[in-house]
Amino acid sequence: MFPYKDDNPTLRTPVVTFLLIAANVLAWVFLQGMGRDPALARSVCELGLIPGEYLKRLPAGYSIPLSPETRCVLGLGSTWYTPVTSMFLHGGWFHLIGNMWFLWVFGNNVEDSMGRVRFLAFYLLCGLGAATVQTVLNPASPIPMVGASGAISGVMGAYVLLYPRVQVHMLVVLFVFITRVAVPAYLMLGYWFLLQLVGGAGALGSDSGGVAFWAHVGGFLAGAALVPVFKDRDLVAKHRAMSRVLERRLWVRE
Repeated sequence: MFPYKDDNPTLRTPVVTFLLIAANVLAWVFLQGMGRDPALARSVCELGLIPGEYLKRLPAGYSIPLSPETRCVLGLGSTWYTPVTSMFLHGGWFHLIGNMWFLWVFGNNVEDSMGRVRFLAFYLLCGLGAATVQTVLNPASPIPMVGASGAISGVMGAYVLLYPRVQVHMLVVLFVFITRVAVPAYLMLGYWFLLQLVGGAGALGSDSGGVAFWAHVGGFLAGAALVPVFKDRDLVAKHRAMSRVLERRLWVRE
């Protein structure tokens, strides 16, 4: 299932959401060489979050292969900043496009309900929360963690509390059969969160690469926990009032 839009208009232009998408795209182009080595491998090694290195569970000089031509040697520099830099890097085109699409679908409305400065702080804190959970549960892992999905999971956690009944439109692909459905946000995001829990349970104790399920879980829970602090009650009220007006107009037309 892939969400492609929601029935949730915005009050004003989501400037921070645009800027976050732009920052991720620019990092992909200029730091990661649009997925070409050695730029991709070097960026992941130097700017990705490696739990075992960050917590000093791995010896200096420990190396891991990132591509046939490149090995990442750990412990050669400072890593204090990697929880932040890692959330602006990606491992491939589909990783980047998928994350940015989810950020657009859900981020514009969450920004609209917090204000721009608050939303930026909220987004970064959710990314740090996601990185913390993944690191704590895999403290000796030598696998670099990159991607905006932890922070975006926090946005989704906020969205489901702010707008649980908003209709989310999705493409559903079953082999060669493709259809469209619309379901309330709490069903779509609740199902997504359950998948992350199941995937995370299966990945516990594994040092192999793949999806950072626990980062998604941590980000989602961080977003749900932080939204009462960061939401602007007046903006939320205006947002919901506008949504009700548009719903009535659509109902009259139908």
